[in-house]
Amino acid sequence: MDIREQSAGCRVLSRDAIKYIAMFTMLLNHIAQIFMPPGAFWTEAFIDIGYFTAPVMCWFLVEGYGYTRSKKSYALRLAAFAALSEVPFCLAFTQGAVLSYYGMNMIFTLLICFLILLAGEKLRPGLPRRLAQLGLTLLTVILPSDWSLLAPVYTMLFAWAKGSRRRAKWAFFWAVLLFWWLLWLGGAGQPVWLQLLTSLGGAAGVALAAVAILYLYNGRRAGRGQRFAKWFFYWFYPAHLLALGLVRVAEMANL
Repeated sequence: MDIREQSAGCRVLSRDAIKYIAMFTMLLNHIAQIFMPPGAFWTEAFIDIGYFTAPVMCWFLVEGYGYTRSKKSYALRLAAFAALSEVPFCLAFTQGAVLSYYGMNMIFTLLICFLILLAGEKLRPGLPRRLAQLGLTLLTVILPSDWSLLAPVYTMLFAWAKGSRRRAKWAFFWAVLLFWWLLWLGGAGQPVWLQLLTSLGGAAGVALAAVAILYLYNGRRAGRGQRFAKWFFYWFYPAHLLALGLVRVAEMANL
């Protein structure tokens, strides 16, 4: 059964609608990380909601890879916006200074994920393909990248699931479980109840992405504004980071 097969009237969200939601949840996550007090209820809530975005980006990267007419153009577009986004990304998340290197941004991570898909297509099954994909995955750790390790694994899971609703359910199951486990490990040293609460809260964002894709996505683009939507999703990322970074620097200057 195809993932996009309509089984009920609840499939009301287009690809573009889900992406708009993902941009909004990402904005909440970034506002919370940059401006809100750590540990506060709404800070944690906004951060957890923002975890909706990365699996959605990986899902639609896999889908877009299958649809694109020119993989070269797709890769160059990702590379260009990754380069464009790097200074705004570092400006937004630098702490205690105006600007310092913070790591590689999410579009860079998506570019690596794209290369993982390309390796899966161009290399024969076997050790060379596995080594290439492993090397690219580790590159997101060596060059500390937003959603390092997780985004490449999600991309490979979703590529494995493509075209099968049953596999898609399993892919999202493992995506949620992996994220929960990493959050659980990251909370070591906290009281067990708090460790459980925070890890489940974070995993809920990925679970919401699963619900949106598996049960609400109708498999189509929006009826109108497709060209606007395509470029909005690219430009929103560096633009919102630049705006948040400038506000952060202005607040720091007024202290």
